Amino acid sequence: MLLGRADFEIALSVPLVIEYEDVAKRMTSVTGLPDEDVDDILDYLCSVAHLQEIHFLWRPVLNDPRDDHVLELAVESGCKRVVTHNVKDFAGAERFGVTPVTPGEFLRSIGGA
Repeated sequence: MLLGRADFEIALSVPLVIEYEDVAKRMTSVTGLPDEDVDDILDYLCSVAHLQEIHFLWRPVLNDPRDDHVLELAVESGCKRVVTHNVKDFAGAERFGVTPVTPGEFLRSIGGA
C-alpha cells in the first residue's frame, strides 16, 4: 500500500473531500459500501494526505470549470500529476507544470501495474 508512506503523498482540499464524499455516497448501491464505510475511508485519506488550503483562484482555466478546484489544489500543493479518468478535461494543466494521467498510467509509472 502506497498511502501513508513517506515516499508517496496525496494532496486533498476541503472542496475535493466534499466532492469525494458526494460521489461515493451516491454510488453506494454500485460499490456496496454503506455510508459509514465511506466516512471511514475518507477519514483515513484525510489522516494520511497533505491537506492543502487554496489561497488563490484563477477560474475558469479548464474546459470543465468543475475541475478547476482540482487544478488549483495541484498547483498550490506542488503536485506534478493529477490522476484522473478524464485526462481530456485537464487539457491546459501542463502550462502550470501539472500533467494529467490516467490511474493506469500512474500505476505503471510507479511500478505498481
